[in-house]
Amino acid sequence: MKRYPVLLSLLCTLIVPTFALVDTEAPRPNILFIFTDDLGYGDIGVFYQNERAAMGDRSIPHFGTPSIDTMARDGVMLTQHYCAAPVCAPSRASLLTGVTQGHADVRDNQFDKALIDTHTLGSVLQAAGYKTAAFGKWGLQGGTGDKNPARDRPMADRIAEQQTWDGFPTNRGFDYFYGYARHRDGHFHYPKEDGREIWENDEEVSAGLDMAYTTDLFAARAKQWIIEHQQSNPDQPFMAYLAHDTPHAVLHNPSTAFPDGGGLNGGLQWLGKPGRMINTAEGTYDGWMHPEFKHRTWDHDSDPTTVEQPWPDVQKRYANLVRRIDDTVGDLLQTLEDLGIADNTLVIFTSDNGPSKESYIEENYDPDFFHGFGPFDGIKRDTLEGGVREPTLARWPKHIPAGRIDATPSGHWDWMATFADLAGVAIPAASDGVSLIGSMSGAAARPASTIYTEYWNGSKSPGYDAFLPSHRGRKRGQMQAVHLDGYKGLRYNVESADDDFEIFNLNNDPQESNDLAKRPEFADLQERMKARVLQIRRPNESAPRPYDEAYVPAAAGVMPENSGWKRSIYPGSWPWLPQFQSMAAGAIDLVSEVKLPSSDRLGSYGVTFEGFVNIPTDGDYTFELEDGAGNSMVFVHDSRVIGETGSTSDSVRLAAGWQPVRVYHRESGKVLDGIGFSITDSGGNNVLKTRGAVAH
Repeated sequence: MKRYPVLLSLLCTLIVPTFALVDTEAPRPNILFIFTDDLGYGDIGVFYQNERAAMGDRSIPHFGTPSIDTMARDGVMLTQHYCAAPVCAPSRASLLTGVTQGHADVRDNQFDKALIDTHTLGSVLQAAGYKTAAFGKWGLQGGTGDKNPARDRPMADRIAEQQTWDGFPTNRGFDYFYGYARHRDGHFHYPKEDGREIWENDEEVSAGLDMAYTTDLFAARAKQWIIEHQQSNPDQPFMAYLAHDTPHAVLHNPSTAFPDGGGLNGGLQWLGKPGRMINTAEGTYDGWMHPEFKHRTWDHDSDPTTVEQPWPDVQKRYANLVRRIDDTVGDLLQTLEDLGIADNTLVIFTSDNGPSKESYIEENYDPDFFHGFGPFDGIKRDTLEGGVREPTLARWPKHIPAGRIDATPSGHWDWMATFADLAGVAIPAASDGVSLIGSMSGAAARPASTIYTEYWNGSKSPGYDAFLPSHRGRKRGQMQAVHLDGYKGLRYNVESADDDFEIFNLNNDPQESNDLAKRPEFADLQERMKARVLQIRRPNESAPRPYDEAYVPAAAGVMPENSGWKRSIYPGSWPWLPQFQSMAAGAIDLVSEVKLPSSDRLGSYGVTFEGFVNIPTDGDYTFELEDGAGNSMVFVHDSRVIGETGSTSDSVRLAAGWQPVRVYHRESGKVLDGIGFSITDSGGNNVLKTRGAVAH
């Protein structure tokens, strides 16, 4: 095969220094992350239910979330915050590892797949000195064995299986875990009575959980853990990840009323006694309904002259489950106040995906009764806004002014970068996120988030009257959504990379009714969206897509002049490869090869090389790192071709033209004979090979 010459050009990117947005002398904040299951944007008072109540129309049913609403009063509402995928397993995996679905290992409906061994919210904060704990639903444990095992199997079998769960929380950055490991177990809310396994670290403890309703159980355990941590080690910051399994799946009611008060002297109390582990472990299985909903009626036919009908039982149940979550939020907020740590605790509330239409009981649940999808179309399993935009609130009295609205688009994958920023450690280069502190607090502008999702589902969108006719009963198939230049691109039932996006301006069209792609002036944006979705993702064999084989487009409009690589040097030492683009370089120069600086004075440092590689013809190109690969990373556009972990080489289908390439490396002063970076074509011919001798 012909060997093609390669031209290199300087990639002129702006280095923007980051500035501390919080007082560096102040204690780092504690973090309480409250994650709900299948709770829609419209299911929270301040996001939509209060608006329905204000209409004063008896034909429009509604319910309140008074405690959650206080987080909006005291903090910030993130009104364009997205999950990574509209179903729980990939959504949770992307949250925990700080990546979009374009780089995630768990995609589509891969429940119980092991969370990949990489940076997680827990491990990043552990490295920063935090105590970490996870409570509630996990579903990313991996291992072999039955995902819905016999309820009475021997304890020895349970323990043996747990040992195969590589993705168990305590193996992924959490010091402590209490909750459901399996996805399927999280469909049920009375662990002992429903025969489901609850794990406290490596011990299965469901036998002592008589009448322990999971919303109460997980919140009470988190509450007690926070109390005990503050009593034993008040100077160490903590991160508690509380992942409720409600209002998802079996819509079973609590067994008894929520206890009066909250905090240290009221609300939920952890008793720790087998048979009565919490103070609400009493009453009747599936037996208690909040008085506000018990006898609620509505004008079902929009005729005030006829007798109103009771709310359907399944709808009362749903409102009851949401109110129970709301009660636990109030209890936890009061606990932080009683402990004197509320001002310096960042509390986040959000959901994993849009509202579900399942109930797992005889009467089916549909979210169109309360419009749990809010002012949008779409539900769980849709990439329309109702399936992916989440009700998200953040409260941190010390640094987030009360009553703020943050309408800048962001996503769950941004929390890793945010937490790293707050904890004073480098944002991992393996993360797709940016820190949200600037926009949440209003203290500074921040880099734009990468908003991207991909997902497959073989069903159709529901045909609710509230949805636009074009969205009712729509075949889902391969779905994809991306934000670019302030617009959303959306594709359903994707068959190839050439399929057109629908294009929407969500600021004035949240229901996605006016497809701007039909206008000639959006032809250029259409092509750039098609290019963008190929430039920010990597194929994953476990979730094949119809655009996996497409050639990644070259950079548009690039006319390189200077040959060489832009080399930026960053003095410092980090526990992982940092996201260098968010840091200020100590020195910048132009070099002809990917070589490390030859200086004994640098000590520990990081270095980036940025340039354009001239790809001579469409084809498959292999990128390879040799020496030092464990401390290096390679990007083409914003796609991570090689990371810190895994293979040191990978192949990319590239279109001919100038392709932007970045190489990141961190060095600890050891002798290294260059980085050993090469690019070869499908015939094994060198398209690029550099190797410089460097002594330290």
